[in-house]
Amino acid sequence: MKLTAIAIDDEQVALSVIRTHAAEVPFLEIKEYFTDPFKALEYLQREKVDLLFLDIRMPDVSGLELMAALPGGPMVIFTTAYSEHAVQSFELDALDYLLKPFSFERFLKACNKAKGLQELIQQRQKSDVPAHIMVKSGYEQYKVPFDDILYLESAGNYISFVLKDKRILSRLSMQEALALLPPDKFTRVHRSFIVANNKIEKADRNCLYIGQVPVSIGAAYAHAAESILR
Repeated sequence: MKLTAIAIDDEQVALSVIRTHAAEVPFLEIKEYFTDPFKALEYLQREKVDLLFLDIRMPDVSGLELMAALPGGPMVIFTTAYSEHAVQSFELDALDYLLKPFSFERFLKACNKAKGLQELIQQRQKSDVPAHIMVKSGYEQYKVPFDDILYLESAGNYISFVLKDKRILSRLSMQEALALLPPDKFTRVHRSFIVANNKIEKADRNCLYIGQVPVSIGAAYAHAAESILR
């Protein structure tokens, strides 16, 4: 299956580099190239793609702002000449960060990462999902039953799996963690939180409560939080 994408950059030269590299990746299909991010947003309202190659510094709207406007949208690989945005891009759950000028080998590594995540998401959607996951923490692997998970919390480039009796810290993005979990049992309710639906005991306008622990509801995820409580 092809990994579909669009590329957004205000410089045609940068788009040409992506076009050249993409032609060498057999599983990648870039549907459109945009120099105008607003036209890209219009396209995304009509069409679904798996991945965005997204420049950060653009006139009128930055790539960071554009990504924040697309919660739960496609995977994002940032392409930029400015390294100072790296931390913020990962806080927004970007899949990868390509620093211009980037080689084909580095481009391919990012594409393979996206392909791997896409395969995880497809596996999650299958009906024969096991009742546990294996979570890597350091050099160790932990078997974690889904029923033991209370919630997940983002901690920089790591995810903390909060269980009934302990926490397990794993080097994962929020997208990668969500792809490991069955969608009917877990919901992302904030940029930094994924909750186990059946562990929620009460809710108010701003938080879900797992026991006495408040979990914030992000504005962009309010609808998803509401759906748990119906």
